[in-house]
Amino acid sequence: MSSNCAIKVSQLVKNYRIYTRPVDRVREMFSIRGRKYHSEFSAIENLSFSVDKGETVGIIGPNGSGKSTLLEIICGTLTPTSGDVSVNGRVAALLELGAGFNPAFSGKENVYLNAALLGVSRAEIDERFDEIVEFANIGEFINYPVSTYSSGMYVRLAFATAINTDPDILIVDEALAVGDIRFQRKCFRRFQEMQEAGKTILFVTHAVDLVQAHCSRAIYLRSGRIASVGLPKTVIQDYLEDLFGAAGESSMQSLEDSAGKRLSDVGDDSKEPGKSNDRSPPDSAITGVLVRDLELATAAEMVPNDRCPAQPTYNSNEYRWGDQRAVIFDYQLTNIAGQKKAVFDRQEKVRLSVHMFFAEALANIIYGFTLKTVDGQTVFGANTRERHIGAQDRLAGESTTMVFEFTCAVIPGQYFISLGIALDDASRDNVAVDRRYDLIHLPVIGEAGDFGVADLHLTISEEGCD
Repeated sequence: MSSNCAIKVSQLVKNYRIYTRPVDRVREMFSIRGRKYHSEFSAIENLSFSVDKGETVGIIGPNGSGKSTLLEIICGTLTPTSGDVSVNGRVAALLELGAGFNPAFSGKENVYLNAALLGVSRAEIDERFDEIVEFANIGEFINYPVSTYSSGMYVRLAFATAINTDPDILIVDEALAVGDIRFQRKCFRRFQEMQEAGKTILFVTHAVDLVQAHCSRAIYLRSGRIASVGLPKTVIQDYLEDLFGAAGESSMQSLEDSAGKRLSDVGDDSKEPGKSNDRSPPDSAITGVLVRDLELATAAEMVPNDRCPAQPTYNSNEYRWGDQRAVIFDYQLTNIAGQKKAVFDRQEKVRLSVHMFFAEALANIIYGFTLKTVDGQTVFGANTRERHIGAQDRLAGESTTMVFEFTCAVIPGQYFISLGIALDDASRDNVAVDRRYDLIHLPVIGEAGDFGVADLHLTISEEGCD
């Protein structure tokens, strides 16, 4: 392992034995013929990656993808089935709630116990104890058994202890989700301080915006394997596409293939004349299939060419995904007076007209709009479902125009607009039809000097005193 490498994982495998009944463990243990009474579940399969010193790496993925198992192996609290993990430096970990603390001990006793497990001397903790208590902000409860703590108090003390043991590597597994918003903000300020000090941070989260904001790299785990690794924006898009995208090939292609196959089947003259097929549909059913498939094939052929790239505000680095049963094929960005513009003034009102075509009949449609900064931070987002705006069902071959009007209530800078068509789905939340992330580049100009994102129309004045 090179001196610049903080964590190196090589061909890591973790399997669990699953027994149907508790007695099966005993039966397997004393089986003369060595019979197995278990099945195996692979939580991690042949995983390999490395993390350099000073990196902040976010690990994302659905529940059951192996994220927590991976962190526990890296921390040394879980033994792998095979493979190797090398860690270069002192590790402080904040794993699932409850890990590492003895509920019968007081908060103070647990601080010293955890520090000792990490190899930190009592003298060092004596020097930092007041800082730990201040950061945790649990007051006199520091002397009470942690079994009396709320989940928020528990995680505050655990995090305060972890960051004050001067770790080279900090590992956090979703535990910060139980802290209140003020404590989370406090934690991420400390993350920034640790990043500036060259510390390595590895954390698991379902909040992709935190990965975008704080990580230099991201890893997407799916079913115990690495599905994607690289820059946060790219990995997050892969994750969201798997999470909300429809499975299988493009619907447009499948419509054309399906129509062609059915027309071929109906027109098959290979059967001997005079012989009937009991399973053959009646003529009316065949006619219905022909008409539907011809309509679908015609709708697929009618899809307009994508005219978005011809717009002056089009972002060629957009990220597009979805099953394409409907498409966003054009847009116009104007001021309220209808004049086309490529640059807008601070606090100027904007009208965005988005043209969409439906290659297939769709119901329960959701239209969405998101404004982001250049580094991927969401400034504002809205959709018709959350606003309880009923979107009209559409037939194959129909077109519509959605209009979004908003005010550039942001400080001068470069922004991107993402647009989307999705379908409301009870089991998957929504299914992506056509999502065009960072489709439109929106420069906002005005007097510089303020910082942040939102433009609060702030005035500053001084009132004299007599």
